[in-house]
Amino acid sequence: AQALRTPQFIALAAAHFACCAAHSGPIFHMVSYAMVCGIAPLTAVTVYSVAGVSGLGGRLLLGTLADRIGAKPVLVGGLFVQAMCIAAYLAVAQLGEFYALSLVFGLAYGGVMPLYAVLVREFFGARIMGTVFGAVSAFASLGMALGPWAGGLVFDNFQQYTWLHAGSFAIGLAAVAVALSFPTRRRQSLDLGRAAA
Repeated sequence: AQALRTPQFIALAAAHFACCAAHSGPIFHMVSYAMVCGIAPLTAVTVYSVAGVSGLGGRLLLGTLADRIGAKPVLVGGLFVQAMCIAAYLAVAQLGEFYALSLVFGLAYGGVMPLYAVLVREFFGARIMGTVFGAVSAFASLGMALGPWAGGLVFDNFQQYTWLHAGSFAIGLAAVAVALSFPTRRRQSLDLGRAAA
């Protein structure tokens, strides 16, 4: 309970929520958007596949970078690239453009996801990591639920995805801002795990 009231937890939960709220709509509506742009359904599915495979590489790439230069700067950079990719959806229309964007977008959104666990470990220690990361992930799940629903609502009302991508871009920038505001590790927060032992 003490951990869940710290600035570290609030910042991590808010960033993870905004991160997932930003990328979940474009991800879940990626195939539909490609089809709206005139790409055949079976081919449009491969655009999603490229993003998924790229996400695997992103986890390794950003994880390695985090080991070398720290999780916070890598997370901030990854979130910024994610936001820029979401904005780029406003300009793509051709299959090659979708593939290129999916490659970079997958690297970004896939790569940032494991970094939240690293930051939880840094801020709170191993003893209560499971509890704290579970709570942080609960906020992420709310973000993941929001994006697809918002995307469907936008399309049903406007018959296009412009406002989904614009709104997701704004939320993505908010995630960057929150990540930049992460407080530094404090001895008190790190002692919570030992106190719970």
